[in-house]
Amino acid sequence: MEQLLIRNLPDGTKARLHLRATSQRRTVEAEARAILADALASRPASLVDLLSDDASADIDFVPVRMRLSPREADL
Repeated sequence: MEQLLIRNLPDGTKARLHLRATSQRRTVEAEARAILADALASRPASLVDLLSDDASADIDFVPVRMRLSPREADL
C-alpha cells in the first residue's frame, strides 16, 4: 500500500476536507482517497504517460494493481 504526505495546504483546506468527509460519513483520509480517485479516473494514464514522467522510477508496473490489462507484444 502506498502512502502520500501533502504539505503546505492552503489555509482552511483541512477544515473543508473534514466537513466534506463528515457529510459523506467517511474519515478525512477516506475522503481524500475518494477525491483523488475520482479526479484521476476522469483521464486514466497510459503506460506512455507513466514512462514519460520523471517519477516513473518509483512506479510499480503490476498490471492488475494499476488497473491495466496485460497483453502480448506485437512483434
